[in-house]
Amino acid sequence: MNTKNRLFSGIAAMLVAGSLVAPTSAHDIGTSTNANAQDVRVLLSTKLGEHVMLAASATGAALGGRDAQFKAAAKSLDDNSVDISKAIGQVYGKAAEDAFLPLWRKHIGFFVDYTNGVATKDKAKSDKAIADLVQYTEDFGAFLNSANPNLPKAAVASLVKDHALGLKAVVDAQAAGDPKKQFAELRTAYSHMDMIGSALAGAIAKQFPDKFAGKADDPMGNLRTGLNMLLAEHTYLAARATGAALGGRQAEFEAAANALDMNSVDLSKAIGSVYGQGAEAAFLPLWRKHIGFFVDYTTGVAAKDKAKADKAVNDLVGYTEDFGAFLNSANPNLPKGTVAALVKDHVVGLKDVVDAQAAGDQPKVYDQLRIAYHHMTMIADPLAMAIVKQFPQKFGMVVMLPQTGADLSTNSNAGPAVAIVLSIFLMIAFVAQRRERNSISR
Repeated sequence: MNTKNRLFSGIAAMLVAGSLVAPTSAHDIGTSTNANAQDVRVLLSTKLGEHVMLAASATGAALGGRDAQFKAAAKSLDDNSVDISKAIGQVYGKAAEDAFLPLWRKHIGFFVDYTNGVATKDKAKSDKAIADLVQYTEDFGAFLNSANPNLPKAAVASLVKDHALGLKAVVDAQAAGDPKKQFAELRTAYSHMDMIGSALAGAIAKQFPDKFAGKADDPMGNLRTGLNMLLAEHTYLAARATGAALGGRQAEFEAAANALDMNSVDLSKAIGSVYGQGAEAAFLPLWRKHIGFFVDYTTGVAAKDKAKADKAVNDLVGYTEDFGAFLNSANPNLPKGTVAALVKDHVVGLKDVVDAQAAGDQPKVYDQLRIAYHHMTMIADPLAMAIVKQFPQKFGMVVMLPQTGADLSTNSNAGPAVAIVLSIFLMIAFVAQRRERNSISR
């Protein structure tokens, strides 16, 4: 049995056995007395986004024959699946959690089959996997509709089909050896997951208004989730870039670095949508600066140049103070010291990922990466809350769900929030417009 087939057989066995242990990082939304609809959306959207990033990392490693990385990514992917099932269980109970997990794992298994078919040029196998995925979307839609009548089966199936298409496009680009397209499709697939997270959170809040107050897609919900998704994405893209650089995969590094910079531009636009063009123009080079220091650190580690690596760490520590001062100057509700401490944690988290990559310790890479990814909520949430406190009237109107990098504070298509069914179909139309180039035969 060749390397790729062993890898695919391994993940299939793990999914069937369900023997992987869940991390302790899952948030408790079901028993908290302070949980609201936005909490549910942020949790689901970030967990679903992480699912996409881990799946793409696993398939890329598998197609590249990187066994250790594949196994570590596959384990983390299943840990993420357990987290998502626990979130469902916190709302609907243990029986729903137990039913959700094997159903969710099932579509990952179909992607294993598709990737295996592509890798071995077995068109019949890859075509069957696509047919299985299409049928899966119907089953998944029926499952969610049975739990929550505010989630129409067809609407859910359509959203999940877009998710399947998004991951398929990533795998196809990986198999074709086109890193630039891979990362473009990855960003699209990642941002789409908030479409599902928002729909689920809105329907849950409507079903349990006493348990989850507020609206998932109100202006603060859009702002908060948008910042969470962008900052978390930054972490994964940075790790993909450093991993490729340390692994000598130059084309992949360049594509990941380009995607990382596009994420930086999106973050700057988010800041600019609140504070204006001047703040956007000032934020971008400042944010890019810490990425440059990470390039220096990674280069130093790769070359075993301790002086260079130490200088990069010192530069990063100094950067946290500069960044804290910048945000405090824009918003007095963000104390400089507090921001600096949070950004320092982000810096240390990414440093731990790079160190594990350099050491070739793939399980540690993904353990540290998941911690670093979810830590970004500690930055995104205070930033969003401080902005809303600073501009309470600006966030008092309902806006449509923003695209990645779109204006987080205003939208020319703003309209009143109506029934969840209408919200879901509006989101489906949004996704269809954005992804009109995709089809199931892609």
